[in-house]
Formats: sequence, structure tokens, C-alpha cells
Amino acid sequence: MTKTTSKSVARKASSILRTKSASKKAKSVAASALSQVEKKKTKNS
Repeated sequence: MTKTTSKSVARKASSILRTKSASKKAKSVAASALSQVEKKKTKNS
């Protein structure tokens, strides 16, 4: 079973990455969360 990040957490993480004043640690955690977001499935896949 793989763990994935929820949509609400992904939105917050994205916001943190766009915030210039966020610390390196906060951006690192946000990037980690976004790396675990489930990929959208396309019709061609």
C-alpha cells in the first residue's frame, strides 16, 4: 500500500513552495508532500 498526499495538503504545499518567505525546511517538506501526490490518469494511458 502506497501513501499519497490528499488534495488539500497538496494545495497547501504548493502554496508554501510559491511563498518567498518560507524557510528551506518548510519548502523541503512541501516538496516531499507533492512528490507523493497520486498522478492523474489520462484517457490515453
